[in-house]
Amino acid sequence: MSNVCLAKERLYKVITSPIVTEKSTALSEHNKVTFNVTLDATKPEIKLAVEELFKVQVKSVNTLRVKGKTKRFKGIRGQRGDRKKAIVTLAEGNSIDMASGL
Repeated sequence: MSNVCLAKERLYKVITSPIVTEKSTALSEHNKVTFNVTLDATKPEIKLAVEELFKVQVKSVNTLRVKGKTKRFKGIRGQRGDRKKAIVTLAEGNSIDMASGL
């Protein structure tokens, strides 16, 4: 397999899902889109993945790690998994419609 093919596969694995909440919908008015990404994803990888997959120009990428909460279910303690969120600011004139999908 060539490196180009591996790089394309990696782009599809970097972004795991979009985040559609009230807060992320409010951010979309300011040309920002929010995604769940893999824990080992870097900002340049996220930028490249969004640009390649959605054919838009990315202005900046902000990331944050969310630690998993400890929860109880029927008296048994468990822990949710850690996750990483990316808030992507798009350049003027670009937009991503989350309703249409990929």
